[in-house]
Amino acid sequence: MRSKGDATAEVEFVTVHGKRRAFVRTGSGPALLLLHGLACDRTTWDRVIPLLARKYTVIAPDLLGHGLSDKPRADYTLGGYANGMRDLLTVLGIDKVTVVGHSFGGGVAMQFAYQFPERTQRVMLVASGGLGSEVTPLIKLVQAPGWEAAMRVLTIPGLRHLETTTLRALASYGGGPLRKYTRDLDEAATIVESWRDRRTRFAVRHLVRAVIDWRGQIVTMSDRAYLTEAMPMAVVWGRDDQVIPVRHSSNVAALVPDASVTVLPDSGHFPHRDHPEEFVRLLDRFVATTAPSVYSRARFRRMLSHGTARGPRLVTAADTA
Repeated sequence: MRSKGDATAEVEFVTVHGKRRAFVRTGSGPALLLLHGLACDRTTWDRVIPLLARKYTVIAPDLLGHGLSDKPRADYTLGGYANGMRDLLTVLGIDKVTVVGHSFGGGVAMQFAYQFPERTQRVMLVASGGLGSEVTPLIKLVQAPGWEAAMRVLTIPGLRHLETTTLRALASYGGGPLRKYTRDLDEAATIVESWRDRRTRFAVRHLVRAVIDWRGQIVTMSDRAYLTEAMPMAVVWGRDDQVIPVRHSSNVAALVPDASVTVLPDSGHFPHRDHPEEFVRLLDRFVATTAPSVYSRARFRRMLSHGTARGPRLVTAADTA
C-alpha cells in the first residue's frame, strides 16, 4: 500500500508481525538503510534522499512508534528495533545494506550490525548515541514522573502552535554566538508537533527508558567494539551539537582505530540537514573506498572467543574539564 508523502518519494506501508511500518524506497544501486533518531522520522533525511537515490537504493523507514508507523505497546529496545529492520529488509527482498544511523538510529545501526553481521556491509554513525554517557538533560526529562502530564498540556493546539512558531523563529536567527544553540530548534518544533499524539509520547517514553537513565546513556558499544574489526565504519558529527557532545566522536578512535571520523563546522545535531551535499559526498566516498564486510562465522566465533568485555575507556566530561 502506498500514499503520497511529503518527501521526494512515495511513502509505502508493509505490515510485519501485525504492525504497520512506513518507509520510503527510492533509487537503484547498492542499498542504504537510513535510520532516524529519537522522536524524529524518515523526513529528517529529506535533503539527502534525492541526492543519494542517484546512485543507491535508499530505504528510509519510520521506526516503530514514530512518524506514520504504528505505535503499539511493543518492544522499543535496540534489539527490538534491529529485529524490525531485519524483517523489513527481508520483506523488501534486500539482503545486505550499508546502515546509516543518526542519534538513536546510530545505536540501532550498531545493534543491527552486531546482531546481523551477515547482512551489514558498512556502518555510518551520525551524531550517534552509544559512544559515551552524556546526553542533553532534556532527553532525560522524558522519564520524569510528570512528563506525560506536562506534555498533554504543552501540546494542546493553541499552546503548541505558539511553542512551535517560537522555536522556528529562533531557528531562523542569523549568525553570532547564539547560532549554535538555535540551529536545531526547527527540528525541535517538529518533535513537539509529533508529541500531540498520545501514542507517540508513549513510544518515546518507553524507548528512552530502555537506553537512558538519570546518569545518561546506558547502552554503549565499547564492550563489543572489537567485533567491528571486519566492519568498515565512518562517523560524522556536527561541531556545535547540543544534544550529544561532539567529544564522543573522539571515542571512536579508541574503540575502532580504522574508522574515519569527520566533524563538520557550522553544524549541530543534524549534519545531514545542515550540509546535505557534503554529507552525501562523505557517504559516497565511504562506500567507494571501503570493501563491503564479508561475514565469516568462523572469524566471528574467533573474535568472540578472544575478545574482551572491557573496551577502551571512553572520554567523559570530566576528562575535558
